[in-house]
Amino acid sequence: MTLAAAVFFLASCDKVEDLPFYGTGNRPDLSASTVTLAAAAADSLNNLVTFSWTNPKYATDSSNCKYILQIDSAGRNWDRSASRIILGTRSITFTAKEINEILLGFGFKFNNTYSIQARLISSYGNNNDRYFSDTIAMTAVPYKIPPKVELPFTERLYIVGGGTDFGWNNSLPFATAREFTRLDETTWGGIFHLDGVGEYLLLPEAGSWANKYSVENNSIPGSANAGIFGYNYPQNFPGNVAQGNNWYKMIFDFQFGKYTVTKVDHPLADQLFIVGDGTAEGWTNSPSTNQQFTRLNNGEFEITLPLQPGKLYKFLNTNGQWQPQFGGNSASGGDLGANYGGGGDPDAIPTPNQAGNYKITVNFVTMKYKVELQ
Repeated sequence: MTLAAAVFFLASCDKVEDLPFYGTGNRPDLSASTVTLAAAAADSLNNLVTFSWTNPKYATDSSNCKYILQIDSAGRNWDRSASRIILGTRSITFTAKEINEILLGFGFKFNNTYSIQARLISSYGNNNDRYFSDTIAMTAVPYKIPPKVELPFTERLYIVGGGTDFGWNNSLPFATAREFTRLDETTWGGIFHLDGVGEYLLLPEAGSWANKYSVENNSIPGSANAGIFGYNYPQNFPGNVAQGNNWYKMIFDFQFGKYTVTKVDHPLADQLFIVGDGTAEGWTNSPSTNQQFTRLNNGEFEITLPLQPGKLYKFLNTNGQWQPQFGGNSASGGDLGANYGGGGDPDAIPTPNQAGNYKITVNFVTMKYKVELQ
């Protein structure tokens, strides 16, 4: 015991050299080979932009310096920026594909022009003595890429399953209410009643079990509300016990292979009528079938009828009742206002300035309406 203590004592008396002190560096100057990031899909593997910067002159070998290049949407505070760490060299090159992935990660839409920004952070390898370069302003245009999930070959999408009001019945004809509304080239949406327990699938072809859209693992936490889906994945979409028996807005984005299921406060209209002095039958809440919309799919309704200038109209869900009612304030279309009962009524829609036959389309998934001269 005495010897061990002595050894420890002697060792503890050895002098340790002072830690080295490194001087401060300088702020680097960042430059880019181009400030316009626009490429075609065919050039995806080609180099698009090279960022380079001056030596911050830290008091250490340059191989020990650390750099972080950040790219972000203009006007944001860098908290959601795309970052790349570079060690020991003072440049980095991005291919068109790498830049495009960054832009799409920001939620940018294809072929639209956006303002973005880039900056550099330099430091010692242990992150000490950090310097921020000036910000470079840039413009960027993401190019279109193939959807992650194969689009329905029928260009249509249907729901089936024990968790829906339609059950696992796959017999034709399918009810219009079970066909999703196509919101754009690669996105479908709908508002459906789900029991919160049963599962469901999406089908590209009514009456056929040959192919389906589904999930890889429906036991993943949160997969009832959002997740990744694919073509002929092995498991059904799960029910949502937590939110129970309710109406849900369901959005399926084939471009990115993602879906969301969100509870909504009101049932979806299953029929729609137009009323008002802009119509032949005036302000009655019991219009004839001549003023009933045709249901196109789950969320879209359409009617074509003559309209005269200087008049007004609204939409009713139930013949014989004033509510739910829907309206807006633009003669050409726009946001759809609603009163499901107990609240303030929406504006009445003004008729167009030109008399004629007009096709009116109402979309309850997007809560928009459109008025087009025929």
